[in-house]
Amino acid sequence: MRFDPSHADSLRQLLEWRRDIRHFRSEPVPEGVLDRLRDSMDTAPSVGNARPWRVLRVETKGLRDAVRAEFERCRTAASTIYDGPRLAKYNRLKLAGLDRAPVHLAVFTETDPAEGAGLGRQTMPETLMQSTAMAIHTLWLAARAENVGLGMVSILEPLELERLFAVPESWCFTAYLCLGYPEAHDDRPLLDRAGWQPNVPTRWESV
Repeated sequence: MRFDPSHADSLRQLLEWRRDIRHFRSEPVPEGVLDRLRDSMDTAPSVGNARPWRVLRVETKGLRDAVRAEFERCRTAASTIYDGPRLAKYNRLKLAGLDRAPVHLAVFTETDPAEGAGLGRQTMPETLMQSTAMAIHTLWLAARAENVGLGMVSILEPLELERLFAVPESWCFTAYLCLGYPEAHDDRPLLDRAGWQPNVPTRWESV
């Protein structure tokens, strides 16, 4: 298939308006939309076509509450590296949408998949985690195209999440995702708007 400039413009808009969402509306996301988002992950690239991502849809209240408690513990622990004005800004930041997002996904990486027969990862086993990251980014863009917001919760202890979900030993925690309809749309990152860190342009250095 050959694409025209209108496709490039649409992709650019998706990239520019993709945000890490923290403020969600509580209304549910239709199952048909979630089916399409799940299917979008099938289009992601992966090393050796191993497709190592493993996704758990977290619906049990006890598990959600445990993730929230772990987030609060880690958030408090992380605050100790800041002081003064930076600490004040940190305490004001909303760093997760765990309270209102209707859909929670715990994403893991299978570190020893039979699929792919080891192709492409013998010298760089981290490509399995990179493959899962690309699947997440594919999901992120697909969600934005459906006007669904996605937020990644990174203030969590991986080993604790692996214990909490009692996953196989070969599964490595990769990301906890919140999905739902955002309260508002913005093409400017939250941390930029909050004065924490502006966007820094990518530089390609000649060597």
